Amino acid sequence: MKKKLLVRSIIACAVLGASGQAMSEDSVFVGHLADMSGPTAFVSKVYADGVRDSLAYINAHGGIKGTKLEFETVDYAYKVPQAISNYKKWKSRKNMVAMQGWGTADTEALISFVSKDETPVFSASYSGHLTDPTGKNPHTKKPAPYNFFYGASYSDACRGLVQWAADDWKAKGNQGKPKFTHIGANHPFPNAPKVACAEYATELGFDVQPPVVVSMKPGDFKAQCLSLKSSGSNYGYIGNLGGSVQSLVKSCKTVGTNIQFMSNIWGGDKKVFEAAGPGIKDYIFPTMTPFWTDDVPGMTLVREISKMSDKAGNKSRSHHYMRGVCSTYFMKEAMEWAKDNGGITGENIKKGMYVKKDWVPVGLDGVCLAANWTDEDHRGINQVNIYKGNYNGGDVKIEKVTSVTIERRDDWLGY
Repeated sequence: MKKKLLVRSIIACAVLGASGQAMSEDSVFVGHLADMSGPTAFVSKVYADGVRDSLAYINAHGGIKGTKLEFETVDYAYKVPQAISNYKKWKSRKNMVAMQGWGTADTEALISFVSKDETPVFSASYSGHLTDPTGKNPHTKKPAPYNFFYGASYSDACRGLVQWAADDWKAKGNQGKPKFTHIGANHPFPNAPKVACAEYATELGFDVQPPVVVSMKPGDFKAQCLSLKSSGSNYGYIGNLGGSVQSLVKSCKTVGTNIQFMSNIWGGDKKVFEAAGPGIKDYIFPTMTPFWTDDVPGMTLVREISKMSDKAGNKSRSHHYMRGVCSTYFMKEAMEWAKDNGGITGENIKKGMYVKKDWVPVGLDGVCLAANWTDEDHRGINQVNIYKGNYNGGDVKIEKVTSVTIERRDDWLGY
């Protein structure tokens, strides 16, 4: 009898020991897609650093209430098949609970997969097509219940820019209808806001011109600039980023195109202005975070996160980096809610995205804008901060112009 009790005690201890070991090694997997070598690497590398540093910092400070975040960053080179392949691999082999994504083409291509698998994706694509979780708007391509992003959608940001342009036109005492042109590659990313923004521009009294197609790769765009010049366009929305924007600005300066450029959120940053040089004049662009030198409370945490890959703390980070931090920290807090409410599963993480109102992640006040997601509307942010960039004799000057709050109109949901 004593032997049986002893054996049972040993087994019980072994089970408890194994259970304790399992608890100490508790972890969940998060996939991370990034373009490190493709056409958007100019900004993707910066954003990816924000995501990776945040994930590492979270792990270094207790994880998700004791649960470690296992993660892997994969360079998919902006290729949709590679994105789908990696997603499937992570889901089948790693039991991925959430993913930090990147581009518009791949994020939209994955909508059906992530919906079926109940895997929340926090993308760096701000396509309006990702904002309708139920598909109630006829404009919606596909319901996207598991897609989230930090920031105003490309469509809402463009709406904010044309609203500014309408006011700018009147403030300058101009008469008649201003002309507006969409400029960008024939690709899901630049095209995402094209129809929605043109509709709103027309609503505001603009004469919308035919879109001008410009490659996402750097090149000689004098022909496109001459087309803009001959059309008499007053305001042009740039849907591209990086080297393409630099080439466009330089080409238009060369041929004397007089147009007010306004860009998407990825097309305006200090590196673009420095590279484009004197061609940058009153360049208008939106942001969703402050800049590295801005004195706001949340920058204390951002600077600590930055030290995960820059121990000396000497590196100056772009505002794209901060958006990577915000994206990761919204996911983190949704995961914390999930852990307390049934466990860290994709479905529970999604539920966690709807719990808080006017939500700013802890420690990031002044860095991340207050967000509101609901199970019927994934337009988390409807505030568009508009800035102006200038190149003055070698120095780049960036100043805030205005802040626009976009209506959450039902007919704008999902596109």
